[in-house]
Amino acid sequence: MTPRQRAMLEEMGIKLFWWPKEQVGGVQVAEAPADAPVEEPIEAPAERAPASAPAARPVAGVPVAAPTAPPRTPIAPAHGATVLAEAPRHFYGGEAMAKGGWLVIADMPPELHGRHGEPFASDAGRLLDNMLRALRLHEGAMPVHLVRTHRGVASGQQGSPRPLGEVLAESAAALAPRLVLAMGPLAAQSLLQSGDPLGRLRGRALPVAMVPGLDMAVVASYHPAYLLRNPADKARAWADLCPAAEEFTRRG
Repeated sequence: MTPRQRAMLEEMGIKLFWWPKEQVGGVQVAEAPADAPVEEPIEAPAERAPASAPAARPVAGVPVAAPTAPPRTPIAPAHGATVLAEAPRHFYGGEAMAKGGWLVIADMPPELHGRHGEPFASDAGRLLDNMLRALRLHEGAMPVHLVRTHRGVASGQQGSPRPLGEVLAESAAALAPRLVLAMGPLAAQSLLQSGDPLGRLRGRALPVAMVPGLDMAVVASYHPAYLLRNPADKARAWADLCPAAEEFTRRG
């Protein structure tokens, strides 16, 4: 490397701790800078044999317990978190206050600005509409109501979110739905009071456990927004709606 090249590298902030010198007799000699630290050989310490611990002597008549693993810290289930819900909205089909229809409870996280927009807007709403149309719920024979849930703090003002258990109990008294369709892990785990992942809860008609005494069945499935990100699971979502429709008919 020429002195000019070294000067250019130093101007760029690149420090060289060595650089090749001119070839002498066909052999390239490395030259170290004046301020390069001189490394001295470090002598490895002599190895010492580990001291063997004295073997424990078993006490006569007392069995020796096998070593046990340290206790694992239990993971708090997701349903233990505070889940808020808004008042049910009439989605479509039938009269708004008619009884015996469907109650869709879905996860609705807040938007980027912190507010909650319209439920199932744009593509997610169209996908939900297509899913319910596949069940022929758009014909209007039975009403479909929507409740959206999220984690957060209620403001206490008129129409502000309240605990999901209160909204569910009031909805059961006013609407008496035959079936609850839980869309998303937050809604499913809260209604079923389970910490299992959504994959283990979906596709089966299970009794609601959040409010004891309610004679309602819950079928869990994927959220439409999730299905837009994972279209391969749309077939599984349809497989969840089939037992939901069968349970709805059975309860009629």
